[in-house]
Amino acid sequence: MRKIIFLLCVLVNSVSAQRVEKWLTNGDQTALFEKQNDRLEFKRGNTNSPTIYVDEKERFQEMDGFGFTLTGGSATLINKLNHKNELLRELFGTDDNQIGISYLRLSIGASDLDPRVFTYNDSPQPDVNHNNFTLEEERRDLIPVLKDILRINPDIKIMGSPWTPPVWMKNNKNSVGGKLLPEYYQSYAQYLMRYIKEMANEGIKIEAITIQNEPLHPGNNPSLLMQPDEQTEFIKKHLGPLFKKNKIKTKILVYDHNADRPDYPISILNDKTARKYIDGTAFHLYGGSVESIRQVREAHPDKNLYFTEQWIGYPSNFGGDLNWHIKTLMIGAVRNWCKTVLEWNLAADAFQKPHTDGGCTACLGALTIDGQRVSKNAAYYIVAHSSKFVRPGSVRISSNTTMSLQNVAYRTKNGRKVLLVTNDSDKEAEFTVSYAGRTFTDKLRGGSVATYYW
Repeated sequence: MRKIIFLLCVLVNSVSAQRVEKWLTNGDQTALFEKQNDRLEFKRGNTNSPTIYVDEKERFQEMDGFGFTLTGGSATLINKLNHKNELLRELFGTDDNQIGISYLRLSIGASDLDPRVFTYNDSPQPDVNHNNFTLEEERRDLIPVLKDILRINPDIKIMGSPWTPPVWMKNNKNSVGGKLLPEYYQSYAQYLMRYIKEMANEGIKIEAITIQNEPLHPGNNPSLLMQPDEQTEFIKKHLGPLFKKNKIKTKILVYDHNADRPDYPISILNDKTARKYIDGTAFHLYGGSVESIRQVREAHPDKNLYFTEQWIGYPSNFGGDLNWHIKTLMIGAVRNWCKTVLEWNLAADAFQKPHTDGGCTACLGALTIDGQRVSKNAAYYIVAHSSKFVRPGSVRISSNTTMSLQNVAYRTKNGRKVLLVTNDSDKEAEFTVSYAGRTFTDKLRGGSVATYYW
């Protein structure tokens, strides 16, 4: 009995003095995702500071990961680097000096951040059986970079999103705008399935696809206008049955556009036939509020939510961008049930190129690659604060918001806890973190971000 009591006392004392890692980024860039030497320990005792209570008994969604869109332009810039493998290990590895990006989004064909528009079947005439389908454009840079990434992290999840179908399928025969003609719905479904199979032949598993990037923004190059009734029809009569017949396991996601139109995905999911084939909804936030995403969860709680794109414009206001993206996306989107948070555009050059004629001219990459020189921008640190610690399979757990301290908490698969906090004010804040009856107290400068890991 004495031995049991002694062991229990040792266990209690060791837990009550548990060390906490702190990783810090300041808005003024005096600290850039740096591990701190502060001796933070959970101890028993009371405090008068504002308190963030972390409770792992209340659990929410399981996380799939954090990352970026690997545009064709990003892949080209990375593939030209002499130290490419070193950079990719830093981005996708999980060791001490690596940030562990765990989710990537790709464009199916060109996005507006490719040097030119292309699809995988640019036949001059309709080619409904896709005899001219080819991934040749991607074999120069995108596929080699993806294979390098998969050697570093074989479990990384990859999503594909089309910006346009082949133009011969569209009513305006143009890469900009237009509609997908109903007579080509089945052929387009076969096109998307062919993409998944051809990528699988390259050793690249496509975890999920969205039906159309920004279906209500037909002014980009490339782009497509696709209304919710059209997306419903395409899924329930063509893509869904085709995937089922051919045992395609890739998840189907709808919408992939701004939070100001939650009615768009809700209307699709209200269709009893279409919803059988749909895993969930993807969102951007160039319009609306992040809280609106929750409306889809409330209407269809059995379907998943994903945050798939948000840009940072050039020139960047580092402190403002850091604070807004952390509190709104890395915290806000997750607190509104998103399983992923993906920033737009992993890399661009010093002039925010490449881009198509009519594409985005001011999209700042997480990395700026100027020849052989690589510099890190705000999005790198925004993602790193979550991706390094919140590995796929981690679960969001309960935490409260107090004063200006926006936050979100997780339990990892191995039982560790992660707390991401940003001080959304211009004044330093002292606060306490409480977990399982123990506390530690810390301070954060205004506009600073910290990840606590124990």
